[in-house]
Amino acid sequence: MNNNRFKGYSPQRRRFLKNSATMMGGAALLSSLPVSWAFADGKPETTAAKLGFIALTDAAPLFVADEKGFFAKHGMTDVEVLKQSSWGTTRDNLVLGSQRNGIDGAHILTPMPYLISSGAVTPNNQPVPMSILARLNLNGQCISVGSDYADLEVQLDTREFGQALAEKRAGGDEATAAMTFPGGTHDMWIRYWMAAGGIDPDRDVSTITIPPAQMVANMRVGSMDTFCVCEPWNHQLVNQGIGYTANTTGELWNDHPEKAFAMRSDYVEENPNATQALLMAIMEAQMWCEDPANHEEMAQICSRRRWIHAPFDDLIDRIQGNFDYGTGRVIENHPQMMRYWDRHASYPFKSHDLWFLTENQRWGYLPQELDTAALIEQVNREDLWRQAADRLGVASSDIPESTSRGVETLFDGKTFDPENPQAYLDSLEIKRLA
Repeated sequence: MNNNRFKGYSPQRRRFLKNSATMMGGAALLSSLPVSWAFADGKPETTAAKLGFIALTDAAPLFVADEKGFFAKHGMTDVEVLKQSSWGTTRDNLVLGSQRNGIDGAHILTPMPYLISSGAVTPNNQPVPMSILARLNLNGQCISVGSDYADLEVQLDTREFGQALAEKRAGGDEATAAMTFPGGTHDMWIRYWMAAGGIDPDRDVSTITIPPAQMVANMRVGSMDTFCVCEPWNHQLVNQGIGYTANTTGELWNDHPEKAFAMRSDYVEENPNATQALLMAIMEAQMWCEDPANHEEMAQICSRRRWIHAPFDDLIDRIQGNFDYGTGRVIENHPQMMRYWDRHASYPFKSHDLWFLTENQRWGYLPQELDTAALIEQVNREDLWRQAADRLGVASSDIPESTSRGVETLFDGKTFDPENPQAYLDSLEIKRLA
């Protein structure tokens, strides 16, 4: 049973996407934006922006930019950082835009700007052009499993877990896996993990959508067997004795890309100076978040009601890289802890965006005929990141030479070559192509 398709995802929507893909070879699906522009010294065109966030630790650069005055430092004195109840709400408010009481940009799951820009998840299939300006972090998500499966001590290998889920279904109960948004990063991680062990996420389990902050409560009442989300919700699950961490997603793909900072493209086009100011503020906040000397204060900031509103003890350990999986397995200074700046964490590699689009094609969220290269050129504004890095005086060693990080290897030995995404797609046994 598959419950995670987009609302309204129909043959008509699929035809729309395929027609859009054909169009993108010439006239762009999205509104045309300049490749780059000179950032003139001067004041931002506006001092205001409304930015959304979900209560997760990878939104910390937005919290810090607000609390530590980085937005104001760069002339953006009227930035509102606004909590969103779910990724669906984030999508809806981005579609509205601030002119209609929505938002201009957001801390967002990396694939979402593409799904919004292509019209795959918007009302009436209407594209709303989006621009990815930075990556917010690498690593840092987790897949958790309920305490009913404590004896299995599930980690990366899901074969025994799959057998247990099959036995549950045979007994008349539903097996359920939860993620946070169809086609988003958490959906991609939990699907990849399950499929690598032979669990079909569309046929062998019900894959459902749950807002991040509701994951623990739903596990407590038995609504799911496993879920994927960012912190602090995985560690809170362990602290409450409801389940355990099977893996942190960096173990699936070391230093994988995760959230992005994205804005509506009309804001970027109309306010190039303000966009650069916002981007520089967030990049400085990422550097601050990376520094271990700031981690305790960062956890205190995240715990506040206006941000994550979770206990400090549910936040601090994994922010510092100390992982108690809840099974007796403890790793301190974890090699796959969340990164905000080091290892080119902030730079939005186009090759990484291509992986997410390819995985969305794998699961039938996007059509095979989609011109992914054209879409990435429209959405990914790494050129603006480089301009901001230059203005901030970022060291050359922190600026990638290429828009591609090259061939990536995942935990099951599969390789993704951005020069040949079709070979990767062909190598995957379980898939649902549109």
